[in-house]
Amino acid sequence: MTCASCVARVERKLGKLDGVEASVNLPLESAQVTVPDNVTDQQIVDTVNAMGYKAWIRESRPSPTSQAHERAHERETDMLGALAPSSLRRALPHTGPAIESSTEGSAGDDGATEHDHSDSDHNEWLHDHSGDAGGMRQRASKVGPRRQGSLAELARLGGRWGGTTEHAEHVSRSERTEHGAQGDHMHHGPASRQLRPRLVAAAILTVPVFAISMIPALQFPQWGWVAALLALPVVTWAAWPFHRAAAINARHFASTMDTLVSIGVLAAYLYSAWQLFANPVMTEHPGMESTGGMGGGLYFEVAAVVTTFLLLGRFLEANAKAKAGDALKALLNLGAKDATVLRDGVEHKIPAEQLVVGDIFVVRPGEKIATDGLVTSGSSAVDSSLVTGESVPVEVGPGSQVTGATINTSGRLLVRATRVGSETTLAQMGRLVSQAQTGKAPIARLADRISAVFVPVVLVIAVVTFVVWLALSGDLNASFTAAVAVLVIACPCALGLATPVGLLTGTGRGAQLGILIKGPQVLEDTRTVDAILLDKTGTVTSGKLAVGHTLALNGHSPADVLSLAGAVEAASEHPIAHAIAAAAKSAMPDAGPLPAVKDFSSAPGGGVRGMVALNGAGNRAERTVVAGRTGWLEDNGIFPDDAQRKALATEEAGGATAIWVAVDGRPAGIVTLSDTVKPGSAAAISKLKELGIRPLLLTGDNAAVAAQVATAVGIAPEDVFAGVLPEGKVDAVRKLQSQGSTVAMAGDGVNDAAALAQADLGIAMGSGTDVAIEASDLTVMGSDLGQLVQAIELSRKTLSTIKTNLFWAFFYNAIGIPVAALGLLNPMIAGAAMAASSVLVVANSLRLRSFAK
Repeated sequence: MTCASCVARVERKLGKLDGVEASVNLPLESAQVTVPDNVTDQQIVDTVNAMGYKAWIRESRPSPTSQAHERAHERETDMLGALAPSSLRRALPHTGPAIESSTEGSAGDDGATEHDHSDSDHNEWLHDHSGDAGGMRQRASKVGPRRQGSLAELARLGGRWGGTTEHAEHVSRSERTEHGAQGDHMHHGPASRQLRPRLVAAAILTVPVFAISMIPALQFPQWGWVAALLALPVVTWAAWPFHRAAAINARHFASTMDTLVSIGVLAAYLYSAWQLFANPVMTEHPGMESTGGMGGGLYFEVAAVVTTFLLLGRFLEANAKAKAGDALKALLNLGAKDATVLRDGVEHKIPAEQLVVGDIFVVRPGEKIATDGLVTSGSSAVDSSLVTGESVPVEVGPGSQVTGATINTSGRLLVRATRVGSETTLAQMGRLVSQAQTGKAPIARLADRISAVFVPVVLVIAVVTFVVWLALSGDLNASFTAAVAVLVIACPCALGLATPVGLLTGTGRGAQLGILIKGPQVLEDTRTVDAILLDKTGTVTSGKLAVGHTLALNGHSPADVLSLAGAVEAASEHPIAHAIAAAAKSAMPDAGPLPAVKDFSSAPGGGVRGMVALNGAGNRAERTVVAGRTGWLEDNGIFPDDAQRKALATEEAGGATAIWVAVDGRPAGIVTLSDTVKPGSAAAISKLKELGIRPLLLTGDNAAVAAQVATAVGIAPEDVFAGVLPEGKVDAVRKLQSQGSTVAMAGDGVNDAAALAQADLGIAMGSGTDVAIEASDLTVMGSDLGQLVQAIELSRKTLSTIKTNLFWAFFYNAIGIPVAALGLLNPMIAGAAMAASSVLVVANSLRLRSFAK
């Protein structure tokens, strides 16, 4: 496809099939098509072929974990239009079964025969179907019910992420040879390496044509014939992609931007040739008029310069759009190529895509983790910045979850694979980004409606311009110049690129920063959000308890109380026990070991008890230590007095969790713990306020704990929802919506999923569960609240860029066409402006690549 007119045409034709909905993306050269069962794949292919494109559908079998196909299922349809050489389609992954297409007549006509079939690592993508999927769920609060469909899952054929290489039979080698490498959805029109020779040749020939036509001092007898000969290869061979695309569309009674260009260039050349043959003496002497003479004029330089400018524009645009997709390509290429599997105690090196769930594989220092898994042995620090955007390595040990494509920085790890192929975090990230990039923003619909009638209207305007000028002035040259300028300056291409290229670049940059935007609608939602509900645990706070301080009783010192409590708690698996033991160990002199414990016992929800061995002058060799809640102490025959109970109540009133520590049958102290606020939470909440978003805290904890956290991060007391059950979180969202607020919800747990779905904008923190991520609109792969702010800022910046692109595209055509029709624009300048319009739209979008952390 070459312009927005192609997009509108394909959507319109596919939409005429009963029950079919199609969303076509110009820079990705793809269409996502939702079809009922009564429409066959062949019907879709035939419909595309009837428009002058050639297409095929490529599907893979469902994975073993996939659900049965729903009645309505999604297909991604790749339409490579009249200027898209099949040998150059290798930029982005599909997210579904694809209708691949090539140009009618084959790209070989353009002189490109370079087919890279073997580079499957970059070219070939398949998918599995999963059952229900986020983004297709019903969202009555936002957009009403949606048709449920199966969502494509990414799996790489012969590459790193597909465990299903046997699916190659769906696209045979002969088919791939015929249609070329099937992976590049970034080029509408010839790619830069095909355009380069045409551009160079056109430029070399155009310079002398322009010089002798426009500078009388350089003219010589019969210079017009020389100009005609020099311009001929430019308007034929160099401009061949435009003519070829126009001819293909004309055969199907359609018109595109290429129609305008082809007619304009050929008209200028043929008119000039006719003038030259009809009046061969017009350039017999140097200094005779070129364009603009009353008795006739030559427009060879117009035809050559316009062709050269347009080829330059296409060349720059092709390079720029390739860069726009670099972020996603880089993300998807992060994965490890090989894995060292441990089988029967022997290490075997295998390709990473051959890993299966349950495999134990070795990760040495400096190596990438091959796939998502659970650490079974070893400890290390894992650098996950490439996936999550967080720069600080995370300490992992037995039982820790690790993500594929992250880097093991220190120790040797044994990891059991838990997710492989299309189920991995990295593959899911790629799928989410690709889905977002194939979507269409509501603000793009106006451009689509205009594009549907754009080219026919411009053709009519050009004819009317010629007739009116000729009738009013009688000047054939002036009439012709104005009509050609109208044809050349009109640019539906900029309209077609304005939204998708901005979305492509913004979502790609987001992926680099660990931010996944699920679709274009999300951009609109981030602009209107004015309130955000923040789940406390895991979002604002770390979700990990830490010892605040220790209150000593009955003559004990705080250090002794903490040491004794830590010794006995070290034998427990409870999170509170881990926090106390960690604090006690860090407080030990010279980081020595905690005292030994014997006769350990514990009660779920109550506490722990054990004999702690002490060494030191004046100390008993063993002490009985009991730690836990009041009821646990009483079960062990220990009864704190009223003053001690009041001290405990005071600690709890401050929002802390308080634990008794008793030694040898008497209360010895109180250890208080609290969930620690993440370091960047206060700054992030301050930034949210600057963005005009009201932060509210949502938690299942008691009011005292909630108020303490709210105060620490700068949330107003009246904006705290405490003691809220999971179903109450949905009610909190609805309450704010009923008050007229556009509500965002940020959370990371299973209990947040319903509220995330109810909110106008659901934001899942990536350290959370798959359920939360599926229910959200925007996913932050890291756990830092600052990334949430960054995600909103990036989304708003992307939306702003898209609107700037659309404004420029509309403004350019709204001003340029009337100016050209009034005869105030030289066709050469019009050609340069037309070429610049698309380049500027793409270049403006590329500014998003520098969006800072």
